[in-house]
Amino acid sequence: MPYLVLMFAVLAETIGTTALQASQQFSRPLPSIIVVVAYGAAFYLLAIALKTFPVGIAYAMWSGMGIVFIAIIGFAVFGQRLDWPAILGIGMIMAGILVINLFSNTATH
Repeated sequence: MPYLVLMFAVLAETIGTTALQASQQFSRPLPSIIVVVAYGAAFYLLAIALKTFPVGIAYAMWSGMGIVFIAIIGFAVFGQRLDWPAILGIGMIMAGILVINLFSNTATH
């Protein structure tokens, strides 16, 4: 269950960041409202996840997965391209998340 809460926090953060790009510097009302609501939900869910996960581990997974998802959305929705060093770096972030979850005993309390 804690992983599910954390995944919903990541999803909310991803929606908020996508809406942030779509808000065009808060000049469009609907995406701007979505930013505020989604980030509020993301932080609330992250706070719930912190009941189970140490803060460093939760934040590493939350921000790392958010980076990966936003990079994919940036490419697919906004046509933003990544060069090979950026792709390599994102791959390393994904590897780090896997190492934490597969090998670390600090992933949960």
